[in-house]
Amino acid sequence: MNAVKNLFKARWMSSFIFLILLFAITGIAAPSFLNYSNIIGCFNSSTMYTLLAVGIAFVIMTGEIDVSIGATLGLTAAMTGLLAQNGGNIWTMLIVCVSVGAVIGLINGVGVAYFGVPSLIFTLGTNSVIRGLIFLLTDGRTVENFGGAISSYGNMTIGLDITLYYAIAVVIVIIAHLVLTKTHKGKYIIAVGDNAGGARLVGISVLGTKLIAYVLCGLFAGLGGFVFASKYGQVMTVAGNGYEMTAIAACVLGGISLSGGLGNIIGAAIGAVIMSSISRLLVFIGLPPTYDNTITGVMLIVIVVVDALTQRRSIEQARRKRLLSRTANHAEGGAVK
Repeated sequence: MNAVKNLFKARWMSSFIFLILLFAITGIAAPSFLNYSNIIGCFNSSTMYTLLAVGIAFVIMTGEIDVSIGATLGLTAAMTGLLAQNGGNIWTMLIVCVSVGAVIGLINGVGVAYFGVPSLIFTLGTNSVIRGLIFLLTDGRTVENFGGAISSYGNMTIGLDITLYYAIAVVIVIIAHLVLTKTHKGKYIIAVGDNAGGARLVGISVLGTKLIAYVLCGLFAGLGGFVFASKYGQVMTVAGNGYEMTAIAACVLGGISLSGGLGNIIGAAIGAVIMSSISRLLVFIGLPPTYDNTITGVMLIVIVVVDALTQRRSIEQARRKRLLSRTANHAEGGAVK
């Protein structure tokens, strides 16, 4: 019974309930939506957003942000396409993507953690640099007409219409969740986001923890680029543009606080499914896909405002408890005298 109560108290549970309601409302408006193929399609289409959300979740939990992950995805996707055009090995492509992503994450981590540059400013600059590199790498042209093994894996299913890449993403989510909740290094990320000063006092390396979070974020963005190229078979110079906002919205919608220290990976993964399903749900409701960005933006604003209000309320409640505790102790002291 206690386990069930704790489950429903989890921050990600509200996003899971919201996902169910979203599907239910769409089903009421368009009964044809409620079939296995459409529902599993929503999950399969969230693969890239899930990877990005998991990666940026590490950074957000430390109280920082990274708006360069969309560009990192675009760069690594373009590199994957170019390697595929030249007959590159699939494992070589994967290693290149992950390595490039990790290096970009390392640069962001050094800039933010060690040089003390505000994370929004530094990663915004990184985003511009990476976008420029994409144009230089591709000569401003779309990378296309590449096939081979990489294209065959793009929409491969492993059973029950679940794609191979989404199944791998689920495994990654589970591993990341266990790392965050069961290992000391994982718990350090939450501790730093919750109270960096307190974490430093107990011997946790705040700078090192943030650096690791950024490296992981870049690594997952690079992995997302590999999946992007494999799934779509072509990469435009604007590939990944706006993905960072969707990933951030997925994290916050999944219960991760933008101020850091709260949330988990499961919530981010559920939020990714919600954000990636919007376009599909709009089609069934009868609205054009042009509403996608508008709805995404509105959701991002709403959930950020709600998160800010929730944080303010929590701080006020904590202060009230401390005040009541102090006044009670003072009253007891006076009574003893």
